[in-house]
Amino acid sequence: MNYQKLGAALAIALNDVQDPATPSLTVFIHTEPISDAAIAVLQSFDVSGVTKDKDTFTATLSANAISQLSEQPWVKSLQLSQQLRLLNSGKRMQSFKK
Repeated sequence: MNYQKLGAALAIALNDVQDPATPSLTVFIHTEPISDAAIAVLQSFDVSGVTKDKDTFTATLSANAISQLSEQPWVKSLQLSQQLRLLNSGKRMQSFKK
């Protein structure tokens, strides 16, 4: 595992993984321009929407997959994706309706 490529939140989350083979962490994968071989690697981890013109991908990966991707020279960084939640939009919207 190349910890230099992992965001702090992802490095911490990896410590809590129960089964390193089960996809359980949603991450952003930031890459250099990718080759056909890199596309094949990403697709082998079920990363969808992989094309040469993109350099950021989102996927739910296992700790093992994260470790393997962190060792790839074309991977710049891996960051944990945080779940977004809506704030109490009903109350906030009322304040704008004055």
